[in-house]
Amino acid sequence: MERKFFLKTVALTGVAATLKMVDGFELLAQSTKATAVSGGYDLVAVMGGEPDIMFRRAIAEMGGIGKYVKPGNKVTIKPNIGWDRVPELAANTNPVLVSEIVKQCLKAGAKEVIVFDHTCDDWRMCYKNSGIEDAVIAAGGKIIPGHDESYYREVNLPHAVNLKTAKIHQAILDSDVWINVPILKNHGGAKMSISMKNLMGIVWDRRYFHSHNLQQCIADCSTLDKKPVLNVVDAYRLLKSNGPQGKTEADVVISKGLFISTDIVAVDTAATKFFNQVSEMPLESVEYIGKAEALKLGTTQLDKLNVKRIKI
Repeated sequence: MERKFFLKTVALTGVAATLKMVDGFELLAQSTKATAVSGGYDLVAVMGGEPDIMFRRAIAEMGGIGKYVKPGNKVTIKPNIGWDRVPELAANTNPVLVSEIVKQCLKAGAKEVIVFDHTCDDWRMCYKNSGIEDAVIAAGGKIIPGHDESYYREVNLPHAVNLKTAKIHQAILDSDVWINVPILKNHGGAKMSISMKNLMGIVWDRRYFHSHNLQQCIADCSTLDKKPVLNVVDAYRLLKSNGPQGKTEADVVISKGLFISTDIVAVDTAATKFFNQVSEMPLESVEYIGKAEALKLGTTQLDKLNVKRIKI
């Protein structure tokens, strides 16, 4: 298909067209190492299902939730809840996905599952209108705010280039494990908002990022010693333009995808390549990915990983 025809087809037919052309699987060729092993895969990409179904398939291939969450653990889940937008506008993580991860953690024996974000719009409106607050409570989790500086503690980032210290939300610092659950979307400043960009929501002072090389600071924040045990990228709805908030549903493509990995660089690489099939975004344009690889936080060389692709 020519690009113009493809985009028109996606708008008209949704997921079927997306799966035909946005075949992230062509970009995520299963490596020769991709064999079913008990330890799981390095990166799993799932296409074609509902958010909860895709997560169940993905986490099973990663070795099961029990590999990452142990009985008695205090777990924090960090979605993107930054904007006062309904789920259909794809500015925030899908509430169905967040709900399923909460349920899975509790099923694994987690003592407590906390969900939060340092929002950009009023936190009460973001939590409510995103659908995430109701979804978390219904799943048995606890939702807490991130709008006050008293919730944050300063930590050192000795391996960073520019961002040498940051105030991090206590829900991250006090957790036994935490799970990073961004939505895949366009971003006017950072180019892309995915796993590493989502970490800006665990930090109090985001203004420093914007005045001290945003791309480097995003990479720097990922040097935090307490790293997420999983990065789960929600690509069920893809905000292809006017990010990070979006304006109308015309900015959104129903792409029905999900990417999961312990490697934050690899999962952002895979998600960016997938996004590039819908709205032009070469990997090199998202500078923080390369900067994070230079800091040895992960790899962009997906062919060297044990990758599993699943179509539902």
